[in-house]
Amino acid sequence: MGISMSRDRYDARAGQTLPLLAFLMLLKYGPAGAARPPVTAALIAANALVYFRPGDLDALLPRLRQVTFNPHLIIKYGDLRRFFLSAFYHTNEAQFFMNMTSLLRTGAQLEASMGSSEFASMVVSLVGLSQGFTLLLSKGLLSLGNHVPYYHFSAGFSGVVLGMNVVLNARAGDVVCFGVAIPAKYVAWLELLLVQALNPEAHLVGNVGGILAGLAYLVLRRGTEPLDLMFSGIADIVSQPVRFAGRLLRSAAAHRPGRSVQGHVASLPRETGRSVQGHVASLPRESGQGMWGCTACSYDNSRCADVCEMCSTPHQDRGFSRRRHLQEGGNRELSVEELSVEEIRRRRLQRFEK
Repeated sequence: MGISMSRDRYDARAGQTLPLLAFLMLLKYGPAGAARPPVTAALIAANALVYFRPGDLDALLPRLRQVTFNPHLIIKYGDLRRFFLSAFYHTNEAQFFMNMTSLLRTGAQLEASMGSSEFASMVVSLVGLSQGFTLLLSKGLLSLGNHVPYYHFSAGFSGVVLGMNVVLNARAGDVVCFGVAIPAKYVAWLELLLVQALNPEAHLVGNVGGILAGLAYLVLRRGTEPLDLMFSGIADIVSQPVRFAGRLLRSAAAHRPGRSVQGHVASLPRETGRSVQGHVASLPRESGQGMWGCTACSYDNSRCADVCEMCSTPHQDRGFSRRRHLQEGGNRELSVEELSVEEIRRRRLQRFEK
């Protein structure tokens, strides 16, 4: 990232770096049998179109001053356009050329190893993470008394490129630089020092945010399966509210009145030492208009009867039926859950003999 500029058109500088960048891309994509990563090429083309603004694009695209990254304006006004679009704008030609050549090298290697779809998902994730970390770092420095990063205007793709370098180096192990083997976890910070040395006006906080974004991406990718699926495709993120709404509808349907006995059984908690049949037996069953079903033997009785005509089991919905049943026969004080299969069969035979 770099400082903002007062000029919005780049036509005067369009003839210097573009031919050289095109030549580098020809060397990368031109040879027969060479890998031609499409997402990397599309990213470079998009950044070039935004920077050089050819033809009618100059009138369609927002001006640089309207999209430069500024933590104060983003937090105060919730300006998401500055938050996302500033990564694709560049303040000078040197910054644009350095970022695009780094993107060509790093992006082509990552896309060839990861696949185009996963690489595109990673780029989207790194844009959001790098901008988010830059915002948090600027706000934190403001609370410590450093006001410069919070009110600083910046733009550029360097934060995302540094995040890509972190991901790439994590796959490579030790890296040899100037004949010295350097552990992969320190390579990104060495690149940060080189960027600051070559371009002192580069936004240090934004570049640090890019490195932190790469580290956060690696941590999240090694996390649980939902996070892994989230970074594998943006469509899964969009489908989360849909699945949540579906769960709400199913939950509401499960608690509707008038559900069958099976529905009640599915919602009962599992208890030790008690069977599902015991839960079913404790639930009254309505057989039809003017009838009630016995919970012990499933016989349909008249609603006027307080006791089952088949097995003499009291009606569970009648509050006084249990007391009345105990008064009428002391030897029938077994509860519904205590009735065995043999006892129910014996009571049925007694009914038929009468």
